[in-house]
Amino acid sequence: MPFIYNHHISKQMKIKTSTLIKALPLAFALLAATLISSCQKDNSNLQNTTTTADKKLKVNGTAKYDNGFFIINEGWYGHGTGNVSFYNFATGAIADSTFTKENPGKNLNPTSSTLEYGTIFNDKLFLVSKVGGPFVVANSHTLVEINRIAAKSGNDFRAFVGIDTTKGLISTNSGIYPVNLQTLALGTKLTTVTGQVGDMIKAGNYVFVLSATSGVVVLDASTYAVAKTISGMLCAFARTPDGAIWAAGGTQLVRIDPSTLTTTTVTIPFSIYGSWAAWHPGSITASTTENAVFIAQNATSSGGTNVHKYTAANSASFTTPFLTVPVGRELYGSGIGYDAAHNQLIVNTVHSGFTTNFSFNDLCFYNATTGALINDVAYNGYFFPSIVVFH
Repeated sequence: MPFIYNHHISKQMKIKTSTLIKALPLAFALLAATLISSCQKDNSNLQNTTTTADKKLKVNGTAKYDNGFFIINEGWYGHGTGNVSFYNFATGAIADSTFTKENPGKNLNPTSSTLEYGTIFNDKLFLVSKVGGPFVVANSHTLVEINRIAAKSGNDFRAFVGIDTTKGLISTNSGIYPVNLQTLALGTKLTTVTGQVGDMIKAGNYVFVLSATSGVVVLDASTYAVAKTISGMLCAFARTPDGAIWAAGGTQLVRIDPSTLTTTTVTIPFSIYGSWAAWHPGSITASTTENAVFIAQNATSSGGTNVHKYTAANSASFTTPFLTVPVGRELYGSGIGYDAAHNQLIVNTVHSGFTTNFSFNDLCFYNATTGALINDVAYNGYFFPSIVVFH
């Protein structure tokens, strides 16, 4: 593993994985190798099991990738690039490597990169890679590639936000670039935000961006001038039905009015961490049926076991977890996403303990009103799921 990439490894535990495996006796190393080879990311080897009765959920569209959601996987750093999985509501099954299967001859290489972020804008799925990977645009219904910024050593992308039909912004390890959505050409880097930038969201006349050095920076959506800065924020963004934008950091959850930019602060009895050392999207999301924010109680990067649900009317929001994942598991990547079509919270977990434990994944479905576990889909392989993406 070249030293130049150590700072960019998607999760710190992967370093620990490599170190531990090297120290194992030969017999265990051979066993680990057998497990790895049997867990290659191919649909034929993807083991799906459900612990509760599978539900036939409503169809959201008629195209191949309409009735479900995408799982954006980092991939196992240095061993294989990330890829896109798809969970089908009708069948309850996960299809793996869907992007490469729909685009023969194309991939998301190099293996030194990690696929970390995805979002749908104007019916297009934007796939964003770190550490030299490509920036790819695909049809969100068919996954057929439309365009890309090719992989190269200078790339170090983080997230994408659409501004209008012709332009967007892409955040990187060093600032933000405008993107021409017709040609996918990058413009001149913005001068108003410097350093590493992660999650971004547009609301009204503003673009909210999360900076490693400045916290939340609010930009004018037309000029990209700084309208406001909210320091101390480490995890972002969520949008509730009332239009409010939410971010968090330290012991604060902050509500931002997207029209006036006034803020309201809620004190949290535990610390909210960011993920700048090994960036992944923020572990925060919101309901579309009530003004409720879901936020994971992560460790310093990820690996938490509790998810809290905050509403202004619930005084116990942060003293009692909304849900706790089953024993022996922990959140990975963003870890949580809200399925608006079925009012479910989707939770990505891996088995705790590093090494081969991280080849055991569970996709958990929780009722977003009650916190009850609805379904638990187990699957094997070194996927390292980063974020779920919904239509």
